[in-house]
Amino acid sequence: MTRAPLARWLPILDWGRRYDRATLGSDLLAAVIVTVMLIPQSLAYALLAGLPPEAGLYASILPLLLYTLFGTSRVLAVGPVAVVSLMTAASIAQVAEAGTAGYAVAALTLAFLSGAILLLMGVLRLGFLANFLSHPVVAGFISASGLLIAVSQIGALTGLKAEGHGLAEQLASLARQAGQINLPTLAIGAASLAFLFWVRKGMKPLLLRAGLAPRMADLLTKSGPVLAIAGGSLAVWGLDLTARGVAVVGAVPQSLPPFTLPSFAPALLRDLLLPAALIALIGFVESVSVGRTLAAKRRQRIDPDQELIALGAANLGASVTGGFPVTGGFARSVVNFDAGAETPAAGAFTALGLTLAALTLTPLIAFLPKATLAATIILAVLSLVDLSILSRAFAYSRADFAAVAATMAVTLLAGVEAGISAGVLLSLLLHLFRTSRPHVAEVGLVPGTEHFRNIHRFAVQTDPAILTLRVDESLYFANTRHLEDLILTRVPGDGALRHVVLMCSAVNEIDLSALETLESLDHRLRDMGVTLHLSEVKGPVMDRLRRTDFLAHLSGRVFVSQFEAWCKLTGRCQAGDPQRHARPTHPIRGETIKQMLS
Repeated sequence: MTRAPLARWLPILDWGRRYDRATLGSDLLAAVIVTVMLIPQSLAYALLAGLPPEAGLYASILPLLLYTLFGTSRVLAVGPVAVVSLMTAASIAQVAEAGTAGYAVAALTLAFLSGAILLLMGVLRLGFLANFLSHPVVAGFISASGLLIAVSQIGALTGLKAEGHGLAEQLASLARQAGQINLPTLAIGAASLAFLFWVRKGMKPLLLRAGLAPRMADLLTKSGPVLAIAGGSLAVWGLDLTARGVAVVGAVPQSLPPFTLPSFAPALLRDLLLPAALIALIGFVESVSVGRTLAAKRRQRIDPDQELIALGAANLGASVTGGFPVTGGFARSVVNFDAGAETPAAGAFTALGLTLAALTLTPLIAFLPKATLAATIILAVLSLVDLSILSRAFAYSRADFAAVAATMAVTLLAGVEAGISAGVLLSLLLHLFRTSRPHVAEVGLVPGTEHFRNIHRFAVQTDPAILTLRVDESLYFANTRHLEDLILTRVPGDGALRHVVLMCSAVNEIDLSALETLESLDHRLRDMGVTLHLSEVKGPVMDRLRRTDFLAHLSGRVFVSQFEAWCKLTGRCQAGDPQRHARPTHPIRGETIKQMLS
């Protein structure tokens, strides 16, 4: 059933009609759990982006409400995430100094540009563009970014300052400051990190053994970061550790998100346009990947084009409420899913919870040690690091491995902007490389059937006067020369050859450049006394060919099936023809298969 036009743009009109009391209860419970998790994450990711901690809360309120209106995922939780926060810091550092008013304005402008780009892509239905960024490359980029983020937080964990964009620069800067480690800061950071690791693995089993219900035990486990923050804050306040050099968050405004405006200065817009596009692309890919994975578990689906609009609206909302770029987060979305969220309304209730926190809890944050926030970030980003992608890619495809390894290396050495730019470029180059050399198989008839298979892999029947090539790729400007060279290399040395048949069952498109190459190929084969035929041409491709004079000048014919071409060109398909069951002329040979697979 198709949705009404208005519901197409406002999915809330669709699921909102079926909202009931049971769904409300599930959404409220999920919102409580996600709110508890999101408070420390929002504060930490704001600091990671180089912004005041309250910016993280502001970036999690209106964006969540807007996603509730426009989003199609039932459980996606939108807000600041680690990778986008790191990209934000790297982008703004090029145009403003951290801690200045210009830095905050640049963050608003970056969110505005990202939102505008996402919104425009959604209106134009360009969600498919994300498919050009291969999953292995994205996985490599996110893993490398996770390592960069973890290393960047070592400074806050020890009282030092990690400087530089690449991994080597940051490690070198930390090494130079090794003698300046603040021991109280290190103690709080190490204790927080150890506690959070224990919470992840050991807290829930302990609570279950103590007799708590599984749901309550799960809720308390999810609140582990809040417990770490409370413990760290109490330690700083009770022992007066600020006097011993322990950095704290400090005073946080006790207010609703302010109304803010991005800058429209042409120079700033120009400087931030490319970073904004990269942030929009990565944010969309991460968000849609999470949304699709979780939707599949409930046999639901999301609309990528509508997700572009929802994420665009969320980022525009962040730009006018003191925030910075946001997207759907993996960890909090999984928590939202596991907590039983049924609709995007859970996000609206989470926004309400964060609003109450911004109005009432911010005075308690003043003594929060930055080392504890650094520990929460490290724990969160380590789950993003998946170095096994290297071994899996190497075992499966050397080209994919090269792309993943190069993306990770550039990200680690030169920073996130260079890394994702390299990833996008490598994804496109990898696609062009693979499609520019399409797999072309010489095929023959499987005896007793109407099927045609590769002569090097199956025992098939061929005819010396006919060369049948199955083209396993659409034909376009980048690959037709390869096909032409292959045919013109094969034909001249075979004096018995009279017909070349291109089996087009896998050809979904023939562009104008490919058409011109086929016309040239037909003329050259005609001069050699060889006729060019096509078979199994798909309807849309045939419709386009009919709009040209190619078919009128083609030396051969277009056959409905390859078997029809075989019958017409060999004359061996009469009933009782002994040739139809003749012994294969190309029996399988182990050496040949080994050569084809090598």
